Amino acid sequence: MFPSISLAQEIGLAVLLVAALVWVLGLGHMLWDSRFHHPEPGAREGVALIPAQRSAATHPMETVQLTQAEEEAFAGLIRTLPLH
Repeated sequence: MFPSISLAQEIGLAVLLVAALVWVLGLGHMLWDSRFHHPEPGAREGVALIPAQRSAATHPMETVQLTQAEEEAFAGLIRTLPLH
């Protein structure tokens, strides 16, 4: 193919070109699907993507009673966090 490069370099170049072509085709296919693919109406109905947050009173195992010293230490820790 090219007289100035070896056979191994030609094979490497061909592999790189094929890999780049496969990547570009895959990317185009992914973008095409995300732009034009519309799921059937009602396909996701009833399935919550993010579950609702439960309140602390839901189950007694999900609550912890802190001592006064622990509450003060936690409040001090929160005050030291930078606010952005």
